[in-house]
Amino acid sequence: MPTVEWGYRSAGQRLADDVREMLREQYDYRELLYQMTRRDLMLRYKQTVMGFGWAVFMPVINTILFSVVFMRVAPIDVGVPYPVFAYSGLLAWNFFASSLRFSVTSLTANTNLVTKVYFPKEIFPISAVIVSAVDFAVGAIVLVGLMAYYRVPVTWTVVLLPFVLVVEFMFAAGVALILAMANLFYRDVKYLFEIVIAVWMFATSVVYPIGRVGGRLGALLALNPLTHIVDAFRDVLIAGQAPAPAFWVTAVASIVLLGAAWVAFHRAEFTFAENL
Repeated sequence: MPTVEWGYRSAGQRLADDVREMLREQYDYRELLYQMTRRDLMLRYKQTVMGFGWAVFMPVINTILFSVVFMRVAPIDVGVPYPVFAYSGLLAWNFFASSLRFSVTSLTANTNLVTKVYFPKEIFPISAVIVSAVDFAVGAIVLVGLMAYYRVPVTWTVVLLPFVLVVEFMFAAGVALILAMANLFYRDVKYLFEIVIAVWMFATSVVYPIGRVGGRLGALLALNPLTHIVDAFRDVLIAGQAPAPAFWVTAVASIVLLGAAWVAFHRAEFTFAENL
């Protein structure tokens, strides 16, 4: 029994040491995170005519396409003007998908920095998530315009919006850390990712309410944590109601996911160089 107790204490102490080191490194290298984010943001729109307009262009085009489908071809009632419903879902989804799309290759695309310079490598995927958050902020301007055009009122629940966005950020960051690390060890991941992310979008309440899907498929889709995040985003901003209980479960799961992914990433980063 003493040996088991000592093992538990050792594992707990190691975890505590890792967390302290991770937090200290993030503070010590905060300027590097800023510079990496600034670099990635500039590179993303360098030599483009539209610049930040691309953060708005694709959600707007997709909103128009899905509005034609679900307002003319196969009409559905979503409780609010459909363009507002679709654009809000696409805005939240694009933040998540863009975060993963740029983070999955964030380590393999920076081989020299990963192998020759010491700093916390989680800066790469976290930087990708922050850049996508900037795109989200730009795209949100159009959402405000749509809400004003369709006269969708803003209620007190908007005060919960920052919390919903923080939960989505944590969930995206947790998945981003896992994907960046996995793609470094197995280069097939970046190819599988494109398939998974395409399917994931239609398994999320982005352009139609997942709650309308019944049976076993509906029960399976209800397990998708991103659906609860997107629904909560609409609830607090458009519907004027507090997030459903499933969102709070997702919030706790996102905290656990980010913590576990960050610790695993931190412990594995010393082997990154030999796999590049």
